[in-house]
Amino acid sequence: MMHWRKSTYSGGNNANCVEMRRLAADAIGVRDSKNPDAGHITVSAEVLRTALASYRSPEGRNA
Repeated sequence: MMHWRKSTYSGGNNANCVEMRRLAADAIGVRDSKNPDAGHITVSAEVLRTALASYRSPEGRNA
């Protein structure tokens, strides 16, 4: 089983961090690192790639 991972870009203060873990071949779990017992959402790898690409675009950062 894979462990939950937090981005290396996360600061030491744990503010606004998410953790991710591969759950299956095309399923990624995403949860709040400050409240891991609250559960997680499951998204496909393609949905996660699309969301991250959108966020990384100049338009996504200014939304």
